[in-house]
Amino acid sequence: MSVCAIPGLNLKGSPEQVPLPRTPLPPEQDIGVAVLAGGCFWCTEAVFTQLAGVTNIAPGYAGGRAERANYEAVCTGVSGHAEAIRIDYDPAIIGYADLLRVFFAVAHDATQLNRQGNDIGTQYRSAVFPQDGVQEGLARAYLRELTEAGLFLAPIATTIEPGQIFYPAERYHFDYAARNPDQPYIRGVSAPKASKLRQYFPDLLKSPV
Repeated sequence: MSVCAIPGLNLKGSPEQVPLPRTPLPPEQDIGVAVLAGGCFWCTEAVFTQLAGVTNIAPGYAGGRAERANYEAVCTGVSGHAEAIRIDYDPAIIGYADLLRVFFAVAHDATQLNRQGNDIGTQYRSAVFPQDGVQEGLARAYLRELTEAGLFLAPIATTIEPGQIFYPAERYHFDYAARNPDQPYIRGVSAPKASKLRQYFPDLLKSPV
């Protein structure tokens, strides 16, 4: 594979070359809820909200205790939480396997340890928070598959963290990128990530309204 020149992904090739998990979940085993962390939740929300079959996204915090699940505490980097999103989706339209592929292919750089670009700290770690044992098994198998395929320019840093509670963020974080398109961080960081999804996976997008 030729080295990919796409910034922020650290892939050896194009994002379309990132495969689906070899054994995706049948719709009847897919609970339709995923919790993923890939840096700032404004960015990941902006990516996943574009997907057909996604019915709701909530930004929030996962991996720490309830009493510190607030933006001020999480920003210290010592609360244990990651900025995460809870994705509600229709398994008849899009599956957990599709979400994981998007997560690793375009939503963030899975090789960065406890950071995404200039956002540094454990709250910006790459993590999958399985909601049941079936999701955990698929996520762990997919990590092995991606590692064996050698698709990334550095080792994958993503952690699998089962049994963690998701705490919704403060209301002003919801739909932040959509409501603040001219904010410098949104223009410079969130919007380019959302654009990558439209560029490389147009078949997964919601139909224009």
